[in-house]
Amino acid sequence: LSQFFKVPFTEYNANTPVPGELLTGLKVPFMRNNVWVPLREKDEKIVIAIDNPYDLRKVGEIKSLFAGKSLCFNVALKRDILDFIKRFTRKEKERASIEEILSQLRSEEKEIEDEEFVLYEDDSAVVQLVNKIIIDAYNRGSSDIHIEPYPGKEKTQIRIRVDSVCIVFESIPSAFRDKIVSRIKIMADLDIVERRKPQDGKIKFKKYGGPDIELRVATIPTQGGVEDVVMRILSAGETLPLDKIGFSTRNYKNFVTAITQPHGLIFVCGPTGSGKTSTLHSALAYINNTETKIWTAEDPVEITQKGLRQVQVKPKIGFDFASAMRAFLRSDPDVIMVGEMRDRETTAIGIEASLTGHLVFSTLHTNSAPESITRLLDMGMDPFNFSDAILCILAQRLVRTFCKKCRESFHPPNSEYDALVREYGSFEEFEKYVNIPYSHDLILNRPVGCDSCYNSGYSGRMALHELLMGTDQMKKLIQNNSPIKVLRDHALKDGMTTLKQDGIAKIFGGNCDLLQVRKVCIK
Repeated sequence: LSQFFKVPFTEYNANTPVPGELLTGLKVPFMRNNVWVPLREKDEKIVIAIDNPYDLRKVGEIKSLFAGKSLCFNVALKRDILDFIKRFTRKEKERASIEEILSQLRSEEKEIEDEEFVLYEDDSAVVQLVNKIIIDAYNRGSSDIHIEPYPGKEKTQIRIRVDSVCIVFESIPSAFRDKIVSRIKIMADLDIVERRKPQDGKIKFKKYGGPDIELRVATIPTQGGVEDVVMRILSAGETLPLDKIGFSTRNYKNFVTAITQPHGLIFVCGPTGSGKTSTLHSALAYINNTETKIWTAEDPVEITQKGLRQVQVKPKIGFDFASAMRAFLRSDPDVIMVGEMRDRETTAIGIEASLTGHLVFSTLHTNSAPESITRLLDMGMDPFNFSDAILCILAQRLVRTFCKKCRESFHPPNSEYDALVREYGSFEEFEKYVNIPYSHDLILNRPVGCDSCYNSGYSGRMALHELLMGTDQMKKLIQNNSPIKVLRDHALKDGMTTLKQDGIAKIFGGNCDLLQVRKVCIK
């Protein structure tokens, strides 16, 4: 064979190291059907075992998979190549495609009565399918996985949330819906028999052979006698540097001034999934040093940092945010971060702690910075204590940004420029804070769509900010229980830019478009 094809011959060797990096992204069925496999990298060339090096179609497809790299083809017997593939992939069943696993399930399927089955741990195809769904969703950067079964013979739909948008990920035949839900329940230590009421639990995915992630699982009974499952992926995220979050120059300067004060109260507000925790951890990383004792109470602990003493609250046993705050005050803190001020007791302790010489960070579920003040006063907080404690309130949203690989630059017409200026508020405000005049050199970006962003045109998100500072005049207005309109007008007078104004400034920075800004903020 070697003489005929004029290339080296390779035979199967059970001790050949697994070329993990070369196999990344390759489909096992494709290699098996076309009878080829990468073996190793030698002298800056990738050695490929193939049954017919003269097959130009096959060789062309392989070269396209390793674009820009030199290849060295070796001839091998078909059975040896298949043995190599089996050896390289036998410990990584998740390489199999979802279609392969489903076909395996169909072949194993027996006529069973609905709800009258028993799921065993060794039901390998279901195990592979659930693992594959979680791993693929995680690799695509999704935050949530939705398992949505329908009654009767309709397929079960699986959707994932990527960059705050739900997209259809896969459809599973109805025959396997109960098995999938039961498998997830087993992984989350839930009662697989109880199907009438909601349950919640957690999956530590690493012990099932996957990446080191945790999933928060919620099951909800839905119409037709079926159960929906929603899994929130809690991956160990890295802390972003404070100057990489997307602050404007003014907001960055004011926020850094607030977080470097010796005591006071700082709130970050916004809806669920708006990046509040990430911003708080970036702020803590900025002030984290050996001279500062920092305690955090979180539910759950999503981001870990060296130097922080982080506590997971457990409301089921009575250890809530308020209990954690009381414990922290007995533990010589300099800085305290509370995941959320949900009730009057926690908020009162937080204000008291900030007035007794501690720097306190927390979050609120409010829509804007001025609204947070009225929310806290409505909860019964003393306006004088609260006004003395407050340093700043930061409202935040996450807006989808253009895919860097396919975004398209263009020169906008004058009408589009004028529309953006009108959205900003007034020409005077725009000139004061953005100050980008219309000219022939003005360039904006727009979405296109490519394989990298799944043809959406968008990839990743960035933060929009609205920063209200606790100035002396603002403190007087809080003490007088001023209405939200007065608070808002004075904050704007102090130089606060709204969420939409910050978004329009980022449009001129070439990061996003007005459609996405309008989706996350109204004013």
